[in-house]
Amino acid sequence: MTFLVGENGSGKSTLVEALAVACKLNPEGGGRNLRHATRESHSRLGDHLRLVRGTRTPKTDFFLRAESLYTVATMLEEMPEPEKALAAYGGTSLHELSHGESFLAVVLHRFGPDGFYVLDEPEAGISPQNVLTLMRRIHQLADQGSQFVIATHSPILLALPDAPIHLCSSEGLTEVAYEDAPPVAFTRRMLTDPAGVLDALLKPD
Repeated sequence: MTFLVGENGSGKSTLVEALAVACKLNPEGGGRNLRHATRESHSRLGDHLRLVRGTRTPKTDFFLRAESLYTVATMLEEMPEPEKALAAYGGTSLHELSHGESFLAVVLHRFGPDGFYVLDEPEAGISPQNVLTLMRRIHQLADQGSQFVIATHSPILLALPDAPIHLCSSEGLTEVAYEDAPPVAFTRRMLTDPAGVLDALLKPD
């Protein structure tokens, strides 16, 4: 498991998207065999990445991104045999689930052992309690030989053990400790002293 953190616009989503493209995954999300395009907006960085591969070939792969899961759900329903396609996602159309439930359905049912998974802010739309469900599944799959690269703002998700955290900034990528990751540090400050943070934030200019 490898985490990428950083402010909006820092480049972490661009980087995970480029990694997905370099691995022949659909830039709009899905596995390598699910091809669809609504608006070509991804950067060309993926065309220039050089991958360093191990000796094992992943049995399955997937690029999960928040803003295009709706499109993936539609593509599954439009396949020649949608029932067979949806069986790998729990047997229920992702459109019939809430946003958070659809995310969990992909991870719980579509992901499997010995896979390679790129996730862009998978905590979007998921309650804190279900982030724990997500963490348990990711940890289980990692123990079963799967590899994850995850861009996130979630201090809860970042607590997964033995996972390096890389901060994306104008200076490039820097590995940081859990305690020093911005989502963790800011959330701790907010929970420790909400009045102080809000006083500074809301005081008149």
